[in-house]
Amino acid sequence: MRLPFFFLFWIGITSGFAQKSKLIVESNQIKDFSKYPFYKSVSSIPVTDDIPEWFSYIDSVEVFEITYLSDGLQVKGILVQPKKEGKYPCVIYNRGGNKEDGTVSVPRALIQLGKLASSGYVVIASHYRGNLGGEGVEEFGGADVNDVTILPKILAEIPRADTSRIGMYGWSRGGMMTYLALKEMTYLKAVVVGGALSDAFQNVSDRPEMEAYVFSKLVPDYWNNTEAELTKRSAIKWADQFPKDVPILMMHGTSDWRIKPEQSLRMALEFDKYRIPYRLIMFEGGDHGIWEHKERVNEEVLSWFDRFLKNGEALPDMEFHGR
Repeated sequence: MRLPFFFLFWIGITSGFAQKSKLIVESNQIKDFSKYPFYKSVSSIPVTDDIPEWFSYIDSVEVFEITYLSDGLQVKGILVQPKKEGKYPCVIYNRGGNKEDGTVSVPRALIQLGKLASSGYVVIASHYRGNLGGEGVEEFGGADVNDVTILPKILAEIPRADTSRIGMYGWSRGGMMTYLALKEMTYLKAVVVGGALSDAFQNVSDRPEMEAYVFSKLVPDYWNNTEAELTKRSAIKWADQFPKDVPILMMHGTSDWRIKPEQSLRMALEFDKYRIPYRLIMFEGGDHGIWEHKERVNEEVLSWFDRFLKNGEALPDMEFHGR
């Protein structure tokens, strides 16, 4: 006897995504946040105007921990999307840090990405290969960039993702990953970076420990190919390869000691030279995460994606003009 279509469809569903997925190996929706420490700190607060602003939208989004294939490796990631049915533009978020320092935990996903998702975006982030139980070894801007560039194909398997509208958002090392990915992903509609690493040479000069404990440990055969590998990770050296129709918002704190603000200032000059549409915002006294101005940072990020990703605003005229 032939089984009804609706029954076949139902048995093909697990954890919110269809099993006919080719690249998503596993997806698990996080439905109970009570086991996370942050929940206890906010759940004890009466539901009044004093409740933390970010907590007010927690019920409007869904969080999934995912495992997906990249270069045949099972890589871990996280996805946050609006709970309401519909088709939404997508943002690929590139985390900072290295190894498991900087991975996007469930609480971080809710706090850092949840607001964006609640504003009508499907947001996906990779932990990069080799982290949180994922296969492979991360290379700090090497083959692990493929874990980012494959994400549009992962999003194509997400029912609520509108893959005709994809933007990218990266912070710190994630800014470097964003620059590397943008060379290939010229179809992106908008890009945002914060405290971005754009000159690896300056980074190892300013912070020798980065070479000793990060580059030399994670970049394959680093000491035999130092100049080539640092150049590969220094977007300031190849800004001419960026598409001229993808608007880039750059943000940096003027008191950032991890990645000196000079890196974004110099990068902006390169964008200006090649007439790449950009906006640079320097936050006075801001640290690496620009925590002193976080509300303004979040407003700028959302505004940029709303303009060019959600609403399809026309690109700025980068030709020299005017009276």
